[in-house]
Amino acid sequence: MPSEETRTETRTDKTETLTATETRAVPGQASSTRAWTTWTTRLLMLGIVLAAFNLRPAITSLGALLEEVRDGLGMSGSVAGLLTSVPPLCFAVFGVTAPRLARRFGPGAVVWAGMVAITAGLLIRPYAGGTAGFLAATALALMGIAVSNVLMPVIVKRYFPDRVGSMTGLYSMALAFGTSIAAAATVPVTNALGGGWQPGLAVWATLGVAAVLAWIPFVRHREAPQSASASERTADAPGGRGAGPAPEQPPLRITRSRTAWALAVFFGLQATAAYITMGWMAQIFRDSGVSAGTAGLLLAVIMVMGVPLAFVIPRVATRLPHQGPIVLVLGLCGLAGYAGLYFAPVGGAWAWALLLGISNCAFPLALTMVGMRARTGAGVAQLSAFAQSTGYLISIPGPLLVGVLYQHSGGWGLPITLMCALMVPQIVVGVLAGRDRTVEDEVGR
Repeated sequence: MPSEETRTETRTDKTETLTATETRAVPGQASSTRAWTTWTTRLLMLGIVLAAFNLRPAITSLGALLEEVRDGLGMSGSVAGLLTSVPPLCFAVFGVTAPRLARRFGPGAVVWAGMVAITAGLLIRPYAGGTAGFLAATALALMGIAVSNVLMPVIVKRYFPDRVGSMTGLYSMALAFGTSIAAAATVPVTNALGGGWQPGLAVWATLGVAAVLAWIPFVRHREAPQSASASERTADAPGGRGAGPAPEQPPLRITRSRTAWALAVFFGLQATAAYITMGWMAQIFRDSGVSAGTAGLLLAVIMVMGVPLAFVIPRVATRLPHQGPIVLVLGLCGLAGYAGLYFAPVGGAWAWALLLGISNCAFPLALTMVGMRARTGAGVAQLSAFAQSTGYLISIPGPLLVGVLYQHSGGWGLPITLMCALMVPQIVVGVLAGRDRTVEDEVGR
């Protein structure tokens, strides 16, 4: 049976989109197009959403129960700070391997394995026994999160090249929703399960099971649909309008790109703020006199702001020639939120949570800029791995330093001052990363 190749009469400067208006049979063509149906596309979208749901509950559920976990495992403040630094460490170490693994096994297989690792880690860690076992199981879950973090922008660019903004928004919105649900529901669920922190943490593995099942059909699916393939051929061809497959290109010298470095530092500083928030914000509110349940809700408010904004911001960002104004607005909200947290942590708690929630949306903006600062899927893969791995390395000391400052100062004044100070360079490098250019233009091959 001949397969169908869908073509379009409409072209942009860099991509060739496909519509259902014109089709023709191509005898002897490989079966990849025939196998890639509308149902497959919808299933992939569902898989992306379910994967995104699983990329933060391992962290925010722990933040909501950090005090109980510390008491149960006998952790000091410094060790708890180390625990909050484990996510960016794992993301940096394991995230850099994601493009290589994807080339060898296919991105679908790697994301599926990542979902398996997340599920296993969440099930094991509450019952591993002792701090070392808890950290090891947490690292297993975070390893799965790390590779999925890096590959999500790659999958969006490869399979939805004409909808980078909207698909990044959908993915980011699902990620923010999963983050906020885990923050808000962990304490009530723990109470409903008898009050023990172990089942309260383990219950989030059920989300992982759903994602594992959704990604099974893509474990052996190595080829993009015809629309994505056409887009990448067009982007790689001279003038953006080539008709045939582009020759294989050597890797970009990504470290020579100023934009890549600016994006990596921006990613690192926003990750620092995010993991300090997820790891410590509930504790900051609790130490200020807020109940555990309310502190979890405040953390949920911070995270849930990303649900609508994570969908809107990428769409707005892709329509602007320069994303610097968005970076500035988010940074100013962060500065205002930290200042309020310093001077009136209880009286204005809900307002500060809203402002910090807006500021936290630097993450979907960073993901969007990763997709915009490279022209091809291969370029996005390199830029995503470099920006995220380097960025997470930069973010490692932040949560740990907050724990040390808290333990030695006996209060949250110094840690909040540190958070506020880090927002200034985040704004500066974010503006630099938002300039309208690509890494291919800067470094060549």
